[in-house]
Amino acid sequence: MSQGDMWAGELVSPPQIADDGTIAAVLNFTSKANTMRIAAFFYKDQPHVGLVSQDLNSVTPFDLPLADRELGALTLVDSLSRGEALPPQGAAIALKDVQLRAPLPHPRRNIFCVGKNYHAHAKEFARSGFDSSAKAGGEIPAEPIIFSKVPECVIATGEAIEMPKVSTAIDYEAELAVIIGKGGKGITKADAMKHVWGYTIVNDVTARDWQNKHMQWHMGKSFDTFCPMGPWLVSADELDGTNTHVRCYVNGEERQNAATPDLIFDIPTLVETLSAGITLYPGDVIATGTPVGVGIGFTPPKYLKAGDVVRVEIDGIGAIENPVK
Repeated sequence: MSQGDMWAGELVSPPQIADDGTIAAVLNFTSKANTMRIAAFFYKDQPHVGLVSQDLNSVTPFDLPLADRELGALTLVDSLSRGEALPPQGAAIALKDVQLRAPLPHPRRNIFCVGKNYHAHAKEFARSGFDSSAKAGGEIPAEPIIFSKVPECVIATGEAIEMPKVSTAIDYEAELAVIIGKGGKGITKADAMKHVWGYTIVNDVTARDWQNKHMQWHMGKSFDTFCPMGPWLVSADELDGTNTHVRCYVNGEERQNAATPDLIFDIPTLVETLSAGITLYPGDVIATGTPVGVGIGFTPPKYLKAGDVVRVEIDGIGAIENPVK
């Protein structure tokens, strides 16, 4: 199956894994009229950025300089946030014929992440013994827990999550990611959604042993290939990120399933918190946290292993799917 075949959609049922390890899922896709989906992709070995069609069958590339195309959707998010029109477009290309990249293959800086932001996950993580932030009786954080992942760990749907030699406790975390449009500092909760351009999917892959022993989470979260992202960006005018659904499957087994209204700290609170002392810029990524059901929450833990396939779905965006090797 090509990357163009496994990009996105809304599944009626979880993917089925055949005996030979291939994906045998049947996808049913839905699409709202006027949804803006911006994808980064390779076509004939050249990088492109384009608008995905409403039927999800094709992508129409924008006429952009090579340097802008290398950055994926970043240049467009920046220009659209300033109220500029979309650039001219070329001829449509069948989506099955392209290789999707991460929509922001080279984020301008670290990805902002939020720890323990669903009530049930905060409790399961505190019980795991790996939570260096937990205090007795303080499983639910009073303020958002912010950490970051380095930009270099971003990969696309279809690319492999690589098992590092230095860890045997690799975990998955399905997350809705916010894409900042209009930048700013000191943004209030009341104005926060005016600064959200759209959304994408992130799998916040984690080395639990490194997360624990280093106390701060940056090392265990930033190994190479530890941030699958995609399949594209979806504009906020067509997706309400405050009311969507997040799911994760490993080898077809549902592990995570939750709704974003269950977030401890909602999207406006996260934008207000981050921007209180940090200027946010167009294209900044905020991964909003993961629901209950991560591998460390099981007894014994269900860590990822070579040969696994991890699929993350979010209603209104689609899905990303990554093998583990």
